[in-house]
Amino acid sequence: MGKTGLIATAGCIATLISTAGSIAQSMTTNEVKGTTISGKWRDTPGLVAKGPDGKVMFLFGETQPSVICSPLQVCDIELQGGEIVRDVLIGDTVRWKVEPATSGAANGQAIHLIVKPSEPGLVTSMVITTSRRTYHIQLKSHPSQYMARVGFDYPEDVSAKLAAINARVEIGGGSGSAPDKLNFSYSMSGNALWKPKRVYSDGMKTYIQFPRSIAGQDAPVLFVVSGGQNRIVNYRMKDDMMIVDYAVDKAILVSGVGWRQQKITIRRGA
Repeated sequence: MGKTGLIATAGCIATLISTAGSIAQSMTTNEVKGTTISGKWRDTPGLVAKGPDGKVMFLFGETQPSVICSPLQVCDIELQGGEIVRDVLIGDTVRWKVEPATSGAANGQAIHLIVKPSEPGLVTSMVITTSRRTYHIQLKSHPSQYMARVGFDYPEDVSAKLAAINARVEIGGGSGSAPDKLNFSYSMSGNALWKPKRVYSDGMKTYIQFPRSIAGQDAPVLFVVSGGQNRIVNYRMKDDMMIVDYAVDKAILVSGVGWRQQKITIRRGA
């Protein structure tokens, strides 16, 4: 074969390789839709709160938590007490090390995952399967900044605690204040099937009225935003009314987990 033939053959091979690579990278409509849904969930800004002893608290299922670690330091990811870890899977097993640890009494022992990167500028993902749920976590390494302690708030725990409180509290019948003493200057943002019809306060308590269709269903979980932190306060449901024992300035209602999660933000002052 002459020089011209070799060049032509090489050109054909290069074209075939380029075409094959292009085909391999293309996606179907459903694949594009799937990656878009997954990306939207990963990129959703989630609630991050300060827990005890400087622990960074994520609301489980709201988004994919991004945990920042640093070389020569350790990140401590604490799971729920009594939770049994089945598997820990990590994308980059060469430059990231994950070691288990435990704390607490045997009957309520909490599993800790100690995460250590070998160098800065790394990004990978980690999946933790347990006896109760599956965690999807993004790991990033920074030259100097890191999250020493990480934990989770669980919406089902909040609902259970509030149900116990409600069982002990006698539910009153409305604010009892004169209409001209009520403050209706609340605004709401976000979309949800259960989006409240109105929010008002009598100066002592806040009343959140939902559509009547919510009666008999699980109400969303309420987080009050105060001092840059998301706090759980005492509230109870009476029919379609959520009664909060607190004069709320800003709060977030959350229902569901993952990409199915719905969230409404409430602010005092239009």
